[in-house]
Amino acid sequence: VNGMEICNMKIDSKITSRFAHNVITSQAVNRGNVSKEVFFDVELPKTAFITNFSMTIDGVTYPGTIKEKEAAKKQYEKAVSRGQTAGLVKASGRKTEKFTVSVNIKAASKVTFELTYEELLKRQFGKYEMFIKVKPKQLVKDFEIEVDIFEPQGITELEAEGTFITNELQNTIKKTFSGKKGHISFKPTLDQQRTCPNCSQSVLDGDFTVRYDVKRTTPDNLQIVNGYFVHFFAPTNLPKLSKNIIFVLDTSGSMYGREMEQTKEAMLKILDDIKEDDFFNFILFDSEISTWKETLIKATPENLDEARKFVRQISAQGLTNLHGGLMRGIDILNAAHEQNLVPKRSASIIIMLTDGQPNVGVSNTQEIEKAVKKAIDGKYTLYNLGFGSGVDYGFLERMALENKGLARRIYPDSDTALQLQGFYDEVSNPMLIDVELNYPENEISDLTTNSFKHFYDGSEIVVAGRFVDSNQNHLSVDVRGEGALDALSYTTQQDAEQTAQAFQEQQYIFGEYIERLWAYLTIEQLLEKRITATGEEKENLTAQALALSLMYKFVTPLTSMVVTKPEEDDNEEGIADKPTEVLDMYQKNLLSKPAMCVVYAKLLLIVKLIFIKPSFITKSYGQTSPLYHTYAPQPSWYTSVDGDPHFIISVPQKKDAICFNINENPGMILNLINDPVTGITVNGELIGDKRPNSDAKVQNSYFGKLGIANKHLDVKLTVTPEMITIQNGDEKTGFTWLDSVTLQQAGLTLIINRKKNLLLSMDSGASFVVVLHQVWKKHPFHQDFLGLYTLKSNKLSEQTHGLLGQFFQPIDFTILEIHPGSDPKKPDATMVVKNNELTVTRGWQKDYRRDPKHGVDIPCWFVHDNGAGLIDGVHTDYIVSSLF
Repeated sequence: VNGMEICNMKIDSKITSRFAHNVITSQAVNRGNVSKEVFFDVELPKTAFITNFSMTIDGVTYPGTIKEKEAAKKQYEKAVSRGQTAGLVKASGRKTEKFTVSVNIKAASKVTFELTYEELLKRQFGKYEMFIKVKPKQLVKDFEIEVDIFEPQGITELEAEGTFITNELQNTIKKTFSGKKGHISFKPTLDQQRTCPNCSQSVLDGDFTVRYDVKRTTPDNLQIVNGYFVHFFAPTNLPKLSKNIIFVLDTSGSMYGREMEQTKEAMLKILDDIKEDDFFNFILFDSEISTWKETLIKATPENLDEARKFVRQISAQGLTNLHGGLMRGIDILNAAHEQNLVPKRSASIIIMLTDGQPNVGVSNTQEIEKAVKKAIDGKYTLYNLGFGSGVDYGFLERMALENKGLARRIYPDSDTALQLQGFYDEVSNPMLIDVELNYPENEISDLTTNSFKHFYDGSEIVVAGRFVDSNQNHLSVDVRGEGALDALSYTTQQDAEQTAQAFQEQQYIFGEYIERLWAYLTIEQLLEKRITATGEEKENLTAQALALSLMYKFVTPLTSMVVTKPEEDDNEEGIADKPTEVLDMYQKNLLSKPAMCVVYAKLLLIVKLIFIKPSFITKSYGQTSPLYHTYAPQPSWYTSVDGDPHFIISVPQKKDAICFNINENPGMILNLINDPVTGITVNGELIGDKRPNSDAKVQNSYFGKLGIANKHLDVKLTVTPEMITIQNGDEKTGFTWLDSVTLQQAGLTLIINRKKNLLLSMDSGASFVVVLHQVWKKHPFHQDFLGLYTLKSNKLSEQTHGLLGQFFQPIDFTILEIHPGSDPKKPDATMVVKNNELTVTRGWQKDYRRDPKHGVDIPCWFVHDNGAGLIDGVHTDYIVSSLF
């Protein structure tokens, strides 16, 4: 493309005992007569860890280095300051993440990229599945996928398919398997890759999927190699357990329309699959809680018919009482067990679907988590399905993991009903409950999870560990579980010699595969436990996962890989048409002053952070503005009691801005700024409307109280729409907004402008302006609230954090692939920011500088889902317990 030709691309996969080691190699040559930029762009499974990357330019190799995220960030920033950039991994699509690196290549030069990643293949519906994203974006002279599989138990079936495979291409997939070995190759010619006989477009665009299963003469398989073991447990031909399943469904107003219709479609299909021995019920929650039946009901044909009628008449309206719905479902399960309405040997499951956040009843997510965990008490499994981008996915995931389940995103799309049904299919056939695989404690250290609430038909339990004595070559395991008819109990044994014999036939095993499998599984489980942990426990889990990630060179959420490019890369030219440029139509009306930032909070909580010209204060505020003239440059101010509120982050070098919402409940306190060096913190407490607005999908929140503290000065300033209180140690002084005050004391100055604003200036140089927004006293919903501005934020240290403080340091982003969105006036795009790849929407925010009444639209890229991927961590990380 554009003079850059991909000569060859090879995807080489070696799978040994479910553990896949994949190497993608691509060579490109610049056929033009000027330097060109070449992109190496591949999509990987989210479940995989990258382990290595390098690029070789004219015989010189530039390797990627895997470091702790913070160290990698510093190296990356150093490279950026020298005009270089680095390879980045970002989220992309439903089940993939994208690795992208670009480099300038001189005329007639070659570059070879090589990326290695590893993953443990999971068994679902009786097969292991590995998928490879194929998207070379041009015809490739030498393109090849090669997969070698070695399974000591023997391979019983092997299949390969591609979403892009035509009848002609079908014959190019070569597949053989015999005994323990399997082989797949796919090598289309140039002509076979064409979309039509004379076309230059490639047909290779989609998923290439390999599925296989192994022979099972025993319920499990134990392998011992070099001081490590792996234990695969997947018994077959067991009688199915009956299940007791409660569907807890969100029927609030936000589910209205397509979402509700797709949910009902999925539920009707699920009712077709429920077995007659199963028990079930439906709980619906909106502002109120309603149930289909008061108890669990057996799935007789008559009851299923009645349930179908019930599902068809479900409608959506009201708010979201998630806590009430879940607790009602747990109560019904508890009663069914206590009254022996269900078989003792049965699996109890709760599946909860929601598209929003709790906003009526108990709406504090931490309280809901505690209550649900206490009520379930380890007895049942909770699966949380989050529909769309409006959910607090972190909350759903924590709650599910605390109750032996998992969370799953459901994507609003044409196949939503199939996604819901597909999830149900995964958990619809429990075979065993309370499975435990017990190993001799004195022989094994660093064991992965070895107890499981449920074992489902077609799945597999995997446990790995390290021997205390690395020379030990024998292991005995006790296996326990409860089946449909009786208890499962047996002992299995294995020694290293038997494993070695099983492995004699194969030539392509990568030596320490069991050790790497153990490390992969351990890191995966440590990261999962970290989600629900707090305090010291979370720190310990993080330290363990980080140490293993670095030792085994895995790119995980705790590590990053930096690819530094040739020094002269930044001097090369000839790349005028980068695909990352923001459209010109969105660059108008954006003003910037990089030395200063303004933080503004208004309706629905939310805060604007934007760099702007200083000349409007005098116009807006007449004679009250001269006191700010010592602070240059100064912000313009906007006033608004209505509109669509957001955090806005100005990015001056792009002449653009990023915005996002944080949706939280009244009473929540958010950390906005926290600087450990200067000792300055700013927190804001939310208030709601006077009464809920039944027409609003999301209820309004405002900042009703701000707390600004300076630990070094022992000063706390509390501001509400009624009062201003300054506390020095134990001494308090109070003012109202009817006062005009100038207060000076050691280290700070406080100036109150009657009924308008106040300025708090500190000797460190940091200054804050709080603006009073007063609304019409008889307004049916809104009440007075506060706005916050930070002047001279560059006087705060580089360690400053918080929802706003983290953006006081420069931030950069790249926009790729702008395409039409659901609103014709607001296109979607892919944004690369902070090593993440996010789907963003072009929108506008009101700027009230020139027209205080109506405002002017300012364009920005809107990041969905509470700023996920843009803010560090998740938004709930910034909730604090008190104002100070």
